[in-house]
Order: sequence, then C-alpha cells, then structure tokens
Amino acid sequence: MTELRSWLRSASAQLDLTSESASLDAQVLAAHILKQSRSWILAHNTEQLDKNSETALNEALSQLLKGKPLPYLLGHWEFYGLDFTVTPDVLIPRPETELLIEKALDWLKGHPDAHRAADIGTGSGCIAVTLAKHCPGLQVTAVDISPTALNIAAQNAAKHDVSKQINFIQGDLTTPLSGQFDLVCSNPPYIPSHKLPGLAVTKHEPALALDGGPEGMDAIHPLLADLPRILAPDGLLLVEIEATLGEAVIDLAHELIPQYHACVLPDLAGLPRLLCIKLTP
Repeated sequence: MTELRSWLRSASAQLDLTSESASLDAQVLAAHILKQSRSWILAHNTEQLDKNSETALNEALSQLLKGKPLPYLLGHWEFYGLDFTVTPDVLIPRPETELLIEKALDWLKGHPDAHRAADIGTGSGCIAVTLAKHCPGLQVTAVDISPTALNIAAQNAAKHDVSKQINFIQGDLTTPLSGQFDLVCSNPPYIPSHKLPGLAVTKHEPALALDGGPEGMDAIHPLLADLPRILAPDGLLLVEIEATLGEAVIDLAHELIPQYHACVLPDLAGLPRLLCIKLTP
C-alpha cells in the first residue's frame, strides 16, 4: 500500500509541469476523492491508502494531467468566499471577476435606494448570486442564452438561499430585459476569436462564453448600444473586459453613448479589466 504523503509528493511533482499550484491541487484533489477536508489530508498524510482509494486518486490525477480543469473534476469552485457548482457548460469563476463584485458592492453601499440589478451572461450565476447574497434587498435579473447554464445558475441560487431574489431569463444579452436597472453587470465573451486556438481554456470551457468575435467586441457593442434603454439615470454599468481592449472599449463608448462617462479600472496585476460607465463622472 502507498502512504498518502507519498502519493501527494508524486502527484505534486507530476502536476508541477502544468500547474502553478501543484501541491495545493494535489491536496484538494485528494480531499475530494477521499471525501475529507484539506486540513484532514494534511494532518493524516501518514495514512495508508487502500487499493480502491489509490486507484480513484490515480484516475482523477490522470484526468488533471490530460488537461481537465480541477474545478470541473471537483464539480464546484470557490468565488468571493462562496462555493459554486460548476460543469463544462459554464465558465469557471475566476479571481479577476471579483474586482467587478467589489466595485458593485461598494457602489451599492453608497446607493441604498438601488434595488434592481441585471447580470448579462450569468453563466454559473456567480455574479448574480454573490450580489444577492451580500445585498438582501437587491432583486437581480440574470440573463443567459444557454438554458443549461441557467439551470446551473439556478442551482447555485438555491444553494445559497437567494432564489427569491433572482429572476433567471433565457435570451441573448439585453434583448429580454424590460424596464431600467440601477446596476448592470456583465462578464461577456470577450476573447478575440483569433486568440482562442492558442489558449488552454478553449479546450474545456464553453466557446459560447469565451468567443468575443474578431475584435472581442461582439457582445460588448450591443450591450453599450442598448445601455440608454436599460440603465437607470443614476445607474452604473460594470463589464469585465480582455486586457487588450481597454482603449477600444473607451473609444466604442464615446462613439455609441457619448453622453456617458466611461473609464477602465485595472485588476491586481495592473491590467485593464473593468469597464465602468455612468451618466456623470
């Protein structure tokens, strides 16, 4: 039989070729397969693995080494302190999107009368659910073109007890929205099509949620064009963008909605990441 710590060392060494957090990934994988917490894995790493457990661990490790993302293998992933169900039908929630959440929550705190929000392209529902969880008085309309993604998002809303705050609607971008919203958020497909073949993310995550068209703007353009219809006069639009699109989205905003003030905020790496638009500076 193999000792758990021996398996962890071997797994970490193999994952080190493809992961920046190989040791952590091995521990998380072991915790998932053995149905224990990661702290238990660390505290009991001298345990001997029985044959069935070792086989299950090696099969899961093989999937990781072949490129399957860890969140899809686990079936869930953490975002802004909350645990979200994820499948290959939705994008894996990423730390970059937490910047959008932080800015949205800061703005909502300063605008206590804001009660209507929209999440365009909700995917796993991580934005809609997180906002609803932190703002009990907020009503969110979450739109996605994929019925399968909406099903996952609804599961996540139920998991976090915010189903009554979120209305899930199938449709293309802003098309199904009616009325105006105090806050509009979106993490749309924004990767330029020509970049997709060279990215590992395209091998496993849904192309529908990644491909932003030739310039990466196919979803952003109609969203901005429809903004006067859907955004309340004192409202705020927050859109996550690809790091190379900073100047392009500002130029597009000036062209389509010159009456609005637009700026782009950097992420923790200093890269252009979040488009912010409102009527006044």
